[in-house]
Amino acid sequence: MIDYYETKSQPITKVMVWRAYKKVKQNKGSSGVDGMTWASLERDLPGQLYKLWNRLSSGSYSPQPVKAVQIPKKGGGTRPLGIPTLLDRIAQQVVKHHLEMQLEPLFHASSFGYRPNRSAHDAVAQSQRNCFNHDFAIDLDIKGYFDNIDHDLMMQALRHYCKDKWVHLYVERWLKADIMEEMNIRRRTTGTPQGGVISPLLANLFLHVVFDKWMDKHHPEKPFERYADDIIVHCKTEKQALFMMRAIEQRMKSCKLTLHPEKTKIVNLRGRSEKRYARKYDFLGFSIRPVRREVNGRWLLLPGTFVSQKSKKAIREKFRELEIHKRRIPIEELAQKLNPIIRGLINYYHKFWQAGMRDVWNGLNHRLLKWVKWEKRLYKYASVKWLKQRYRENPGLFVHWKLVQP
Repeated sequence: MIDYYETKSQPITKVMVWRAYKKVKQNKGSSGVDGMTWASLERDLPGQLYKLWNRLSSGSYSPQPVKAVQIPKKGGGTRPLGIPTLLDRIAQQVVKHHLEMQLEPLFHASSFGYRPNRSAHDAVAQSQRNCFNHDFAIDLDIKGYFDNIDHDLMMQALRHYCKDKWVHLYVERWLKADIMEEMNIRRRTTGTPQGGVISPLLANLFLHVVFDKWMDKHHPEKPFERYADDIIVHCKTEKQALFMMRAIEQRMKSCKLTLHPEKTKIVNLRGRSEKRYARKYDFLGFSIRPVRREVNGRWLLLPGTFVSQKSKKAIREKFRELEIHKRRIPIEELAQKLNPIIRGLINYYHKFWQAGMRDVWNGLNHRLLKWVKWEKRLYKYASVKWLKQRYRENPGLFVHWKLVQP
């Protein structure tokens, strides 16, 4: 009889490994340095999972190097993404599930990133609410946060909150795992690579100690929102904002982190100040800025949440890269391919003010019109007429047609 709850020197059962496999498989993802795909793993799934459990439960498990991949950033440039092997991801999920049950109840109420039952929308909504009674905000950007986490400080934080030595053993090995860049192996002395299953949880733990608990202890009257390493701190006056900026900068330096000198800024939403400051800040794809609104016959400056220009630019770039006009397929098939993308954008960016996306959907309609010209070999007005006829026949063919007609 198979004992699925059997353990060896480390308290890891076969059930823990099996559940971790199912969780990681849901997220799919590409192969790591060993080239193992999901198909090749599943050809010998019982054998591979047994070997992984055997190594984890005996303490002999060591991760393979992490494959480094550069991915584009919204604001231009690239950022490194570290891709562990499939088996290493499963191993990380085993530890993550165990560690998350201990850490999640301890995390701060204003920490939203990579946490169950919390979303970016919750963070943005709280940020807007805090702007109603705080005229200034500090938009913090930590320079290369994931790449610069100090390993010794991270392990100190982990040992403080988690007493399981087997967790310490494997987390330390993942932190020190080598990185493979274009067939060259590089040793890592700081940071936890974005892309690892356990990396977001470790990053949250580090900033919980470095920032959240520090704010609670020394500046409890200053509200904030944190989504991973994106942080907004609210202040009532310019003097408070300048003081907090200096204090946070010193705190980050003491924890071997650096605020980005250009991206970190003070924002004056509607207060009095001696200096000129930015009048809005971007947070998780949205811009929060003051707008004039009439309240009981009086015109007031109140905070409003809008889709940021960077987000709109990124969406337009995404549609451009799809090269819709070059696809030689029926319009129904085109709609089937585009609608999941459109639906995802609507679900995220229409949360606060859907009218702000009209120009984006109009731009998409222009790309569909270009597809008609190429596919049907029609001139401009005939193409417009053809597309409008499709709309009359099926107004829900494209999801955004319910919002902006072609």
